[in-house]
Formats: sequence, structure tokens, C-alpha cells
Amino acid sequence: MTSIRRRTLTLIIGLMLAGLGVISALNLYDSHHEIAEVYDAQLAQNARLLQGVFRMPLASKEHAELYQAFNEALGEAVPRGDGHPYERKIAFQVWNPQGEVLVHTASAPSFTAAPSTPGFSDVVDLNNRHWRAFLLEDKQNHLRIWVGERDDVRADLVDRIVRHTLWPNVLGSLLLAVMVWLAIGWGLKPLANMAATLRARHSGSLEPLHLSPLPSELEPMQAALNRVLAQIQEVLGRERRFIADAAHEMRTPLAVLRVHAQNLMEAESEEERRASLEHLIAGVDRTSRLVNQLLTMARIEPQAAIRPPEYIDLEATVRDSLIQLTPWLLGKNLELVFDVSGDVSQVRIDPAAIDIALNNLVTNAANFSPVHGVITVRLAKTEQGYELSVEDEGPGIKEEDRERLFERFYSRANDEGAGLGLTIVRAIADRLGGQVKLENRLEGGLRASLEIRRF
Repeated sequence: MTSIRRRTLTLIIGLMLAGLGVISALNLYDSHHEIAEVYDAQLAQNARLLQGVFRMPLASKEHAELYQAFNEALGEAVPRGDGHPYERKIAFQVWNPQGEVLVHTASAPSFTAAPSTPGFSDVVDLNNRHWRAFLLEDKQNHLRIWVGERDDVRADLVDRIVRHTLWPNVLGSLLLAVMVWLAIGWGLKPLANMAATLRARHSGSLEPLHLSPLPSELEPMQAALNRVLAQIQEVLGRERRFIADAAHEMRTPLAVLRVHAQNLMEAESEEERRASLEHLIAGVDRTSRLVNQLLTMARIEPQAAIRPPEYIDLEATVRDSLIQLTPWLLGKNLELVFDVSGDVSQVRIDPAAIDIALNNLVTNAANFSPVHGVITVRLAKTEQGYELSVEDEGPGIKEEDRERLFERFYSRANDEGAGLGLTIVRAIADRLGGQVKLENRLEGGLRASLEIRRF
């Protein structure tokens, strides 16, 4: 069941019907019990009234005339305009000590023997009809007064009460269900309007939603949708930038490679072919480095949803990265020194980001270091975290070039670079909540430092 409205209505109406069933069952039980109590009280009261009549101070002959008058009057109890259909279903009779019936209604049941147990009882007459009865012993006049009522009278009355009670409940429940349906539909109308707006939007539309007025429950949903749309726009923008950058930067290297290839085809001597081939290989290497840098740049740009990194050993991570770079630096006749100061504990950071940043800083230092130069990598503890710095013995930088070095594809006339190394390092610093600094050393060379905050 995917409809919120249908699911809510099913739950509410189901609870209403279940509650109605429980209440009706309780009403049925309570009505039956209360009616039985009322009728039992009436039976006892009628027996007391008869007892009062028979206690009147009369002579024996007058008692006989009283009994006869009772019987004649009760014999006329037939359903007429001035009577009631239930009149013959209520009966009483009186016995003397010898077991003779003195007074009885025409509808009184016949018994094989007169009842002898005083109080309330449920009896069955000779016609197999069930009676609810009350027997009162008058010890003063030595009489037994029996008042009874047929069970079908009570059953019929209970049925009438239940029908009169349940039908309004059923009709009221149906009316209430319709009102609940309309009320929930009205309450969910803003959600339906939002769904209709989303369906009506073009599939390529990334404009944020601005629905007004909007209930407070739907504001987080609209905000979340707008964040998703903004993230999609950011991803598409990054893709467009990557494609534009790649197209822009690959155009010149490919043209140069084509020239070297033509020179290789047109070479007339072995020396010319070898020189053209070397230029061609160098151009391929430069293009490969450019592609790798572009891919790295695209990968480390800030992302909206990223899984929190795990704790790592920062010193071990830096040392492992430098071990991978050592053979390449030795091949360039450069010396690598790693210095650690302070107690370096574990930090919550992405090791790949540290590896990429360190590779770019060391590569940049190697490109501007003299032969047999020394590159020093330092890892120091600071108040806010750690500082990873790379020092070289190159020419340093001019003050006016300090900020331009972080621009894309600005390589400071370095044929070996693609102009993305420091841009990548700054992007990583932004991702880590730190910053990158470039400073000229007093003894010559450049010091590039990356701030790593402790998480």
C-alpha cells in the first residue's frame, strides 16, 4: 500500500470500526444486565404488592370473594386496544399451604409441583417455555406468591434496544468516515499540490522549488529537494568544467604531438628521427601527466555527501607516500629528508587526500630544485592540528606570483608541469578545513605548508 491517504484512512476507519464493535458489545452486555436487573426488581415489587393485598383484614368468605374477583379480572387480560401485547407474557399465581392455587393469571405456567425455593429462579414449565420468576413466602398468611415473566419478552426488548442503539452508531460511523475522508484529503492537499508540481516540471529542470504557502511538515522536504537539486547542479557544473578544461588543455599538447609525429615521418637521418621520437615521447609523458592531474582535480573537488573518514596514523601515511616517491627523486639526483617534531597521534582524515597533496607538493619542489638538491618534508604538531610542509632549494617565487600559482593551468613557465598541482593542494586544504601557504626561505628556496586540523 503506497498511498499515504489510503493507508491513513484504512488505519483510522479500522480503529473506528473496532472501537464501535467493542462499544456495541459492551452496550449489549450492559443493556442485557440492566434490563434483567430492572425486571427482577419489578417482579419482586409485584410480589410485595400482592402480599400487601392479601394481608388485608378480611373474613374467610371475603377472602374467597377476593380470590374470585382477582381471577375474573386477570382472565380478561387479552390483547385489546386498552392493553399491551406483553400483558399475557407476565404471570403470577398464589398457593395456599395445601398446594392449591388460589389466584393465577390465564397465562400462568403449569407446574407438576408448586415451587418451594424462595427468591429468584429460572424455571421451565410443562410447555417447555422459559420463565424468570420470583417466589415470595408470606408466613403470616401461609401463602406462596409466585411472579414470573417469559424470557422471550426480555430477549425481544434487548433486541429492540440493540437495534435502536446500533443503527445510529452504524449510520453515524459511515457519516464520520466520509467526513474523515474529506478532512484527510483537505489536510494532505499541500502534499498533493507538491506532487502535482513535481510531475508538471520538465525532466531537465533543476530550478529550486518555491511552494507557498507550505505547511511546516513539508518545509524540510522542500529544503531537502532543493539541496539535491543544488548538488546535481554542482555535479553538472563540475563535469562541464572538467570537459572544458580538458578540451582547452589537451588541444595544445595534441597539436604538438602531431607536429612531432610529422617530423618523425619526414626525418631524413637517424639523428633526426631519434630527436623527433624523444620529443614525441616527452610530449606523450606530459599529456599523460596532464590527464592524471585533470582526473585527480575532478576527484578531489568538494562533494556534498561524503562518508566520514576513519582514524589513521598520519606519520605512517606520510612516510608511506614518501617511500613511493623516493626512487623517482633519486632518479632526478635529489635527496629526500623527512623530519617529525612533536607527538603525532591518530587523526580522522582521508589518507588518499594526504597522499595526493604530498605527491603534488614534492613533485612541484622537485621540478624547481637544482641537481643534487635536498627536499625536506616536515610534519609538526600545532595548536589546531598538524602542519605538513615541503621545502626545496629552488629559486623561490615572486610576490606577484604567489596567488597566481593557485590558478588552474598556471605553471610558471615550467614545461614539466600542467599548472594544476597547487590548485589540487588548495582544493584538498579546503576539504580538510585548512589552508596552504607559500613562503620564500631565508636560505633560499620555497616552503609550501599544508595545515591539517585535528578532528
